[in-house]
Amino acid sequence: MLHRKTVFICGTAAIALLCAAQAAAQTATAYPSRAVRIVIPYPPGGGNDIIGRIVADELGKRLGQQMVVDNRSGGSTAIGAENVARSAPDGYSLLITSHTTYALLPNLRPRLSYDPQRDFEPVSLLATQSFALAVHPSLPATTVKQIIALAKSRPGQMSFASAGAGTGTHFSGEQFKVLAGLDILHVPYKGGNPAITSVLSGETTMTFGSLSALSAFVTTKKLRVIAVTGAKRSPLDPKIPTIAESGLKDYEMTPWYGLTAPRGTSTAIVDRLNTAVVAVTQSREAQERMMKVGYEPEGSTPRQLAEHIKAELARYAKLIKAIGFKEE
Repeated sequence: MLHRKTVFICGTAAIALLCAAQAAAQTATAYPSRAVRIVIPYPPGGGNDIIGRIVADELGKRLGQQMVVDNRSGGSTAIGAENVARSAPDGYSLLITSHTTYALLPNLRPRLSYDPQRDFEPVSLLATQSFALAVHPSLPATTVKQIIALAKSRPGQMSFASAGAGTGTHFSGEQFKVLAGLDILHVPYKGGNPAITSVLSGETTMTFGSLSALSAFVTTKKLRVIAVTGAKRSPLDPKIPTIAESGLKDYEMTPWYGLTAPRGTSTAIVDRLNTAVVAVTQSREAQERMMKVGYEPEGSTPRQLAEHIKAELARYAKLIKAIGFKEE
């Protein structure tokens, strides 16, 4: 009797699991049945917004539904991130944002309103961007090794300009200083263009900026690009070496952008989104649009994005501790 009861219970459980699996599959097949909100935690016009709108346009075509971009800026991306983290895990609220949200802020704010690993379901990487180390042509250095040697011969006399404290260009310079053991002054500006202008005028020695922003000055020979900050050469200009291959081992600073959903979003929906997003990053149209504004399309699996977030959290934690940086 007990045996029959156990068999009945097990059979019932198996049927329940099968029904749940079928329901999830049907939900994913039907998804999306209405417009999807994509939160971008930056104001319109910036790099994150550009990437987000390109992905939203192309994703809408593949999923057959409107992707509604919702710019929720504020709190250095925390406001928009928290909004999605607290949204229903049904696939109709998504977050497109950068390393700032997932790796930088969690290391700067102990009481952050969201947890990058606990509160989101990773979907896919979207794009990366390499900064470039640029100097004035009058500087007697044309390689990374020569810049390091020159800086060591002039402790405290050289400087690097950034787009502001806590930005990717700031941490690119700090990583350079730490790994090379240099005494170089950081000069923050309010934006990338003023930072570039400071090198052009001789106020600062060097800067780290996007290749697209630097290209016009490199073409006219008003600036010299030495190397790029990424782990690999940029397809925007493959002739430029990376800082790591130029002699500064282990150097890498690659801003990146990713798509996530609220924690608890079903695996079936995440997988459907991932398939569509990877197709977007591999499409000629999206690649051309992204590369035109200086970004490199790059899709991934959800697991790869999860591992990337974990690694970036650890890397920024180490750098922030080394330089003693605190958010103002």
